Amino acid sequence: MKILTILGARPQFIKAGSVSREIAKHNKIEEVIVHTGQHYDANMSDIFFDEMKIPKPNYFLGIGGKSHGAMTGQMIEKIEEVVLKEKPDWVMVYGDTNSTLAGAIVASKLHIKLAHIEAGLRSFNMKMPEEVNRILTDRVSQILFCPTNTAIENLTNEGYDKLDCKIVKSGDVMQDGAMFYKNLSTKPSIDIEDDFILCTIHRAENTDDEIRLRNIFDALNEIAIDKQIILPLHPRTKKILESLNFNIENLTIIEPIGYLEMVWLIDNCSLVMTDSGGLQKEAYFFEKQCITLRDETEWVELVKCAANSLVGADSKKIIEAYKNNSSFNVKNSKLDLYGGGKASNNIIMELLNYK
Repeated sequence: MKILTILGARPQFIKAGSVSREIAKHNKIEEVIVHTGQHYDANMSDIFFDEMKIPKPNYFLGIGGKSHGAMTGQMIEKIEEVVLKEKPDWVMVYGDTNSTLAGAIVASKLHIKLAHIEAGLRSFNMKMPEEVNRILTDRVSQILFCPTNTAIENLTNEGYDKLDCKIVKSGDVMQDGAMFYKNLSTKPSIDIEDDFILCTIHRAENTDDEIRLRNIFDALNEIAIDKQIILPLHPRTKKILESLNFNIENLTIIEPIGYLEMVWLIDNCSLVMTDSGGLQKEAYFFEKQCITLRDETEWVELVKCAANSLVGADSKKIIEAYKNNSSFNVKNSKLDLYGGGKASNNIIMELLNYK
């Protein structure tokens, strides 16, 4: 069996690494990895792949930094060339990037079986490009690997149980990765207090909206008087804060860090505050409470069980959530929401036994 894996963003490589390591255990499977270059950065060098124990891509397409239409169109063209050359049995895609959608379109047009990992996720916000990508990808997939029961419910509500596809609760490959990388994590070279909060802010809905951004940072600055807040911040967001003369003197703002350092911070912090999708789950994997600075989340099961507080960009709600963040003890929870680290094995077994 030959699997062609389409990846475009750094988080996708980290997730896919777990599946690739599982594939390596089976001599019946050959994996060909295609890196579209959608979110290419200098850190994704040979050192990155070596440190993260991730197979290096077989193809690098170098497509990035373009509009959605130009990027997706060029990806379709280049991925099609690779698929025609490699003749895979399966095309495998992850999540909801433009690379995901491009791979899905190519597979469906060339009648190659498509496996979508992280299928069934919904924010119910069609203004998000990711929502469009994931819905369209789900619709043309032969196997939909769902990380949670909520994802399966979403697909069932949309009638997927009546379509010619297989819905599988695989568990979440991100949990596989978190368990693997915990033992490889490294402490960042910064001054870190014994008790600290880890915070990340990067979503355009927050960084491009001055009112939302000001509300968030007003709350963070007040909380930071009580407890250290470590905030890895993208240079673009830092420039925005500086141009608006925000008060950030109480915060420990650092340059973006590598994933292994981020894992250390998640594992050692007392609380996570974020607008990231993935970090909400990673907080849960590492038994940490999370305050989510968004109006909606794909991970509603975390909100339902009180491991995650959804507060948007409301200063009062953010501060209140911080004061009440111990309402649910993640560490003592016996919930198994994401598969317990067995997702990669479940995925490979399903592909090997697919008929």
